[in-house]
Amino acid sequence: MTYLANPERYSSIMQYRRCGRSGLKLPAVSLGLWQNFGDVDVLENFRATLRLAFDHGVTHFDLANNYGPPPGTAETNFGRILKEDFRAYRDELIISTKAGYTMWDGPYGDWGSKKYLVSSLDQSLRRMKLDYVDIFYHHRPDPETPLEETMAALDLIVRQGKALYVGISNYQPAEAAQAIKLLGELGTHCLIHQPKYSMFERWVEDGLLDLLEAEGVGCIPFSPLAQGLLTDKYLHGIPADSRAGRGGPSLKEDQLTPERLTQISRLHQLAQERNQSLAQMALAWVLKDPRVTSVLIGASRPAQLQDSLQCLQSPEFSAEQLSTIEEILG
Repeated sequence: MTYLANPERYSSIMQYRRCGRSGLKLPAVSLGLWQNFGDVDVLENFRATLRLAFDHGVTHFDLANNYGPPPGTAETNFGRILKEDFRAYRDELIISTKAGYTMWDGPYGDWGSKKYLVSSLDQSLRRMKLDYVDIFYHHRPDPETPLEETMAALDLIVRQGKALYVGISNYQPAEAAQAIKLLGELGTHCLIHQPKYSMFERWVEDGLLDLLEAEGVGCIPFSPLAQGLLTDKYLHGIPADSRAGRGGPSLKEDQLTPERLTQISRLHQLAQERNQSLAQMALAWVLKDPRVTSVLIGASRPAQLQDSLQCLQSPEFSAEQLSTIEEILG
């Protein structure tokens, strides 16, 4: 059946925020296609999740060359559904991808050389059947390649028309400051930084957010739910079908210490007092900072996405609630 997008998608609950000092606005909630859109997953579930997202004003879909599993398949599957369902809406979409982690064998399939970044983006464009992406990121700093080369590659990619904007991910404050400066000297503004940030991982508060605000660079945190820890999933133990229960690479069972489980339980209680799920409160907590442009969420099924989107209807945090959260997090 031909997909027709919800005509009310831009008058729903979605908010759009300016991305740093740029002309681009991003939805407050963006959809990341990290772990639930590969060949091991069900394509029609993938399709339903993307449709639901766009019908609720989610215009930004975030990928990387190695997303799947197996690597590359999230882009391939996204490209197929983009062609079948969203071709008429391409100009309403922000599509991002990245390179920086291992993608193919040999010395040219990893890290941050110009050879790798340009080749990887060419492969990503072929998989998604696109002429360009809206945002291309360097996925992580490379300790061996000169940063000047990596930033020159991002600048080249913009000048080639293969990406409209570029960004960085997983850069610490000092590295980010240098990267932003180098890009600016080349004449290409660094649009956005994608760091890991949640109630349980707050390193970005130690200088990075201040830097991004000063430099006019947007911020789009990933893993705002701490790989599912900040949800109702682990309130009563470790489900066998959870990431921790399956022994996946991103969340280990030993991360669920008694202290962490106590924190989760107390945060859940506070969320209930706010008439929210824990996930909704955790997302609203990240979005409360005006320096955050958007927050990246993952969703393994449409219902999960639907629940997360309700964070946009959250009440503001009172000073007492924020103080309680700080006390819980210790």
